[in-house]
Amino acid sequence: MNNNSNPTLKALDFAIIETGLYLNTHPNDAKALAYFNKLTKERKDSLDVYHKNCGPLTIFDGDAKSSWDWVKTPWPWEMED
Repeated sequence: MNNNSNPTLKALDFAIIETGLYLNTHPNDAKALAYFNKLTKERKDSLDVYHKNCGPLTIFDGDAKSSWDWVKTPWPWEMED
């Protein structure tokens, strides 16, 4: 799966990257840093909800503590609308 299936995560990824680029040239901008931290928390929270509802978004999100969970959730084309 990829984050094209979740527009909220895609928008947050874009905003985080753009804010990070701004912070590269304005590292002491407190408002931008606070905004960056807000976005990354919001992304983490959104990703946690996505994982609970849909399973891992990427192979890096898999939980392999007791078994290989990556293949246990339905593939995108197997999900019902």
